[in-house]
Amino acid sequence: MIHPMYSYTPEDLVLYLYNEMEAPRRVALEEALEMDWTLREKLDVLKTTLQRLDRTLEYPRTEVILNILRHVSSTQEQTVR
Repeated sequence: MIHPMYSYTPEDLVLYLYNEMEAPRRVALEEALEMDWTLREKLDVLKTTLQRLDRTLEYPRTEVILNILRHVSSTQEQTVR
């Protein structure tokens, strides 16, 4: 078991959110989340941020896609010459 005063890192919280954390550490983190509202708040903020990032990666802006296409096109023109 992890000491109750263990300081969880953002990496720990990401592992937790993606179910990549080992079972004993997961249980300890869940116990810490029950007792520490600031840790819960950090987890909520991280969860929201990751959801936004996932949506952004899923649906990139049109401008980004156009920039990539322009870059690929210019690179192809240079290799043809």
